[in-house]
Amino acid sequence: MVRRTSGNSLRFSRQLRRVGLGLAIAIVLLSSYWAISTIRELSAASQRSVDAYLMLGGSIRREVHMVQVAKEHPDIPILISQGADDPCIIRLFDVEEVEGDRVWLERCANSTFENFYYTLSILQRWGVRRVQMVTSPTHLPRAQWLGQIILGSHGIWMDTYTVREKGIPANSESYLKTGLDVARSLAFAAVSQVHQPSCDNVYRMIDSDLELWIEKGYVCEKPWDLRKVFENMP
Repeated sequence: MVRRTSGNSLRFSRQLRRVGLGLAIAIVLLSSYWAISTIRELSAASQRSVDAYLMLGGSIRREVHMVQVAKEHPDIPILISQGADDPCIIRLFDVEEVEGDRVWLERCANSTFENFYYTLSILQRWGVRRVQMVTSPTHLPRAQWLGQIILGSHGIWMDTYTVREKGIPANSESYLKTGLDVARSLAFAAVSQVHQPSCDNVYRMIDSDLELWIEKGYVCEKPWDLRKVFENMP
């Protein structure tokens, strides 16, 4: 009886090892296939023209730049992730008489990681294959690395454009913060292949409820070169 039990345990152990080895090989093969497919997608996407612009919130000089982008490329959508308050952005476009019907505002993100965490599904829904991310030089390299990891894992090629700015925010990048964000971006890149969060506060700029913003109050950054733009705001 003891020998029979021992033999059964040994056979079970061998079968378990075979199953484990089979799963390991399957995971390696699937991962390799996914990596090769993604690299091919990125290579093809890098040869395309820009499908969309993604601006990360910071100094309002970034929005000033986006007004010029919208003027030069009126057919390309712009996604502003947690930028300045709506009335401030709208006034910039109004002053330059630029249509804002293709400008979208995302109001869920509260960090650089969340900028990409929430905008990934939006860009995918738009069918974007190549996006230009707009931020400031002091926001690098963290913003660039996070975007390349999260968006790149879904075959979206990301270019980076920096706007030199003064004022808020400082975007001081520590090695620790960068390391932690890169680590969770790698984890999210894997998880997002099967599940992605969605932001329930995304809308076109022209659909913004200005009366509500005026009622609850808002604050616009006022660097020296923008005072005239904001001096008549309610």
